Amino acid sequence: MKKLVKSFLYVLILTMPTMVHAQNETPIYKNPSYSVDERVKDLMSRMTIEEKIGQMTQINITMINNSDNQKDVSLNPDKASAMLKKWHVGSFLNGEAVPAQQWFTYMNELTQLAMNESRLQIPIIYGIDHMHGASYMGNAVLFPQGISIGGSFNPELAYQEGKITVLESADVGHHWIFAPVLDLGRTPLWPRFWETYGEDPFLVSKMGEAFVRGIQEPHKEIAPYKVAATAKHFLGYSDPYSGWDRSPVDLSMQTIQEFHRPSFQAAIDAGIKTLMVNSGEINGVPVHASKELLTDLLRNQMGFTGIVVTDWADIEKLFNYHRVAHDWKEATKMAIDAGVDMSMTPTNFRFNEVLLELVKEGSITEARIDTSVERILRIKFELGLFEHPYPSDKRLNRVGSVEHQALALKAANESLVLLKNEQSVLPLKSAEIKHLVLAGPSVRSKSNLNGGWTLKWQGGEKNEDFPTWVKTVEEGFKAEYPNAKIEVFETLGEAKSKERKAFEKAAKNADAVIYVGGEKPYTEFVGNITDLRLDKVQLDEIKLASSINPKTVLVLVEGRPRLITDIVGDVKAIIFAGLPGYFGADAIAQTISGTNVPNGKLSFSYPFYPNHHVQYNHKPSSVYFFKAEEANFIQQGEKSTSLFPFGYGLSYTQFEYSNLALSASSLHRDGTITATVTVKNTGSVTGKESVLWYLTDYVGKITRPVRMLKHFEKIELKPGEEKTVSFTILPDKDLSYPDASGNKVLENGEFRIRVGKLESKFNLN
Repeated sequence: MKKLVKSFLYVLILTMPTMVHAQNETPIYKNPSYSVDERVKDLMSRMTIEEKIGQMTQINITMINNSDNQKDVSLNPDKASAMLKKWHVGSFLNGEAVPAQQWFTYMNELTQLAMNESRLQIPIIYGIDHMHGASYMGNAVLFPQGISIGGSFNPELAYQEGKITVLESADVGHHWIFAPVLDLGRTPLWPRFWETYGEDPFLVSKMGEAFVRGIQEPHKEIAPYKVAATAKHFLGYSDPYSGWDRSPVDLSMQTIQEFHRPSFQAAIDAGIKTLMVNSGEINGVPVHASKELLTDLLRNQMGFTGIVVTDWADIEKLFNYHRVAHDWKEATKMAIDAGVDMSMTPTNFRFNEVLLELVKEGSITEARIDTSVERILRIKFELGLFEHPYPSDKRLNRVGSVEHQALALKAANESLVLLKNEQSVLPLKSAEIKHLVLAGPSVRSKSNLNGGWTLKWQGGEKNEDFPTWVKTVEEGFKAEYPNAKIEVFETLGEAKSKERKAFEKAAKNADAVIYVGGEKPYTEFVGNITDLRLDKVQLDEIKLASSINPKTVLVLVEGRPRLITDIVGDVKAIIFAGLPGYFGADAIAQTISGTNVPNGKLSFSYPFYPNHHVQYNHKPSSVYFFKAEEANFIQQGEKSTSLFPFGYGLSYTQFEYSNLALSASSLHRDGTITATVTVKNTGSVTGKESVLWYLTDYVGKITRPVRMLKHFEKIELKPGEEKTVSFTILPDKDLSYPDASGNKVLENGEFRIRVGKLESKFNLN
């Protein structure tokens, strides 16, 4: 026995230096030479259950500010310290637009405090709604909103928008961007319609994927920082049958798989790191409580491995709004069981309290908590937050740079859609114009050009809130027409009023009247409406202007297609400006003058009437095709289910499509067919054309849409120039569709391809 003890002591003495050294070594999770998985595993082994639950918690800025005001970006250290010590909060969110230096100071103080209060020095991750540029950063450059970017049919612009967003915000510590919106804009009443890229799943997929790359690529300009994007709102959120925000959705799994899944799948395939959940319900089940959608579909079928975060207070809403749970405790269990990783709480700690209770009583296992916390920590490691948790103010001079402004102007110019141009009223060349009348509610409003999520939640209120270099439409026209007399009437006044008489006199003598109408800013439930028609005052004013001056141009600054059927025949020219962003005024003026040749196309179908609307890719049905004469307007002689169809847009030049050819008349499942078409600019000015390719599957076991966009390419042609554009069709990718379970269906039979007004057919054998 003595011999055994002696041997043990001898071994202990020999190994003691190694043991002491091991204790003094840097922990694995703090050593970047180890893999992310190794670091996550090591850190998890050191954490208490309370610290883990803290990582699953996201708290609003108002809880740690000097006041409870959203725009108060000033830290209260005592509030924040107490919260971090007790609840171990892993994430904060929100704010409003303040100067970059103020954001830096705030984030630096918060990060220092969080690192000091964290026993294991786990960095926080800050989430923010930078929706069309760094929206909550003073003097940042804001791009057109989603519906307008979609209308550019140029994914490079979506990429640049994402990239500029992080160039202007990553340094101050905004490493989690709550964008892009990947919902489909298929219900025009829906108040978040304008946040989408449009109604088509392929278009939204391409734009969303490009934006994700713009946000998440390791740009050397922001090194050592990296940023996470957020796919939202998973899924079907945008198609409520009432049209109102956060109201019930009824969608078959076939429709979900075929239409609403693809854009999220494209983002997942592009490596998106986080995903935000739809606040509403689908088929009677709130999505935050749907294991079918958040685990079976999202995780198991779609392969998402990142963080699933709730939207605002949506676990709480399971019992006080949806009423599928009795209380906080049951609601929290439902959400965690469904697949939620992080709760945007955002203004209390009931989530933390009840989740801890659920773990201690065994209703939720610690292993389930570990799964979510591992996902959260993995992304913090991947973003380099453990090595670089603190912000920097060394490069803030690039916020609002002229290079970024030029890109935003390019995006605005490419997003505007010329819907009508009878008798070539447009362009109104600057050198030929002596007198213009500008009218309408958006002529002097910077807010209207930008919409919600601009400077703050419901958008900027006053022109003074915006950077000085952002123009109103009036200022844009004065810059574009420096030698013209420009008169402005925001309202036309009552009949026989002094204001009305002044307008009538000015309009009669002007070379043209530009009426800039549309909507004021809104988002979410604040934008719920009961009538899709443009308000009567504006419709009456447009009709009046047109009756006085035949050269009346209507510019629609709006986040959704407000109905104009009653007056569409009265005006000679119409431009859909959507929400064109900080350089919207410049783009509108430049497009009307001809400095910019319009090249946008509608990313949605513009409705005729409020009670009948179908998207372009509807299923075969007894659809009533409106007659052009009903609107006193001829639309290229085509039958249509819309006033202006998806993909519609005119130019100041003309493009002729010819020589559509297929490389074969049939193909096998493992083969390809290449379609080619010649596009020629037959007009007199250089212009850009988005070449849109559609496919139709004529026979399917599951009924097929009348046509689906499958490929697009934007080209620029000089007068007389022509180019051959091609589309290589891959059966597995382009000719298949999913069934309700997500299984790929590829059926033999006849297919047709359409580009421009040309069609051809081929067979899959």
